[in-house]
Amino acid sequence: MFTGEWLNPPPAVAEDGPHLLVTAERGSDFWRTTSYGYDRDGGHALLAPFAAEAAVEVSFVAAYDTQFDQAGVLVRLDAATWIKAGVEYCDGALQLGAVVTHGASDWSSAPVDWAGREVTVRASRSGDAVTVRARAGDDPWHMIRLAPFPAGVPAQAGPYCCAPENDALTVRFTRTLVGPPDKTLHP
Repeated sequence: MFTGEWLNPPPAVAEDGPHLLVTAERGSDFWRTTSYGYDRDGGHALLAPFAAEAAVEVSFVAAYDTQFDQAGVLVRLDAATWIKAGVEYCDGALQLGAVVTHGASDWSSAPVDWAGREVTVRASRSGDAVTVRARAGDDPWHMIRLAPFPAGVPAQAGPYCCAPENDALTVRFTRTLVGPPDKTLHP
């Protein structure tokens, strides 16, 4: 079920059975300063309250192939403090990665062979951190990032997508799920 309020409403949103089809506006993105020298806070995200001890999973189909097309989960405190994690098309391949922003953004990524597959990204918030994991289909979870995040403060989270260079990106989100945080960092 998809609930929340849009941060930067997208040009088009449609329901297809239980799925949500979100069309991103060209030029939409989330980024702050580092290396590129600009700040962007125009990505599309359907955000709901995210408790200090909770996890959110966002599932979507990674079916895009234009430079910097991206989808996943956004955890947000404000325009200068947020985490986005998911799959981004970059330099000719899908990349699984995360951007952690505390005033300025950083970016970590690694190529994945998940084209056309349903991907689930899980952000688990506990104490002063967010643990991000992802998988395609029913494959095992991959840990992507353990990132600092302010403890105990109100935040929001939910599915996001951006199309910095694409006029026609539509992402099929298949599910969101909110529940308790992960019990341990390592299995």
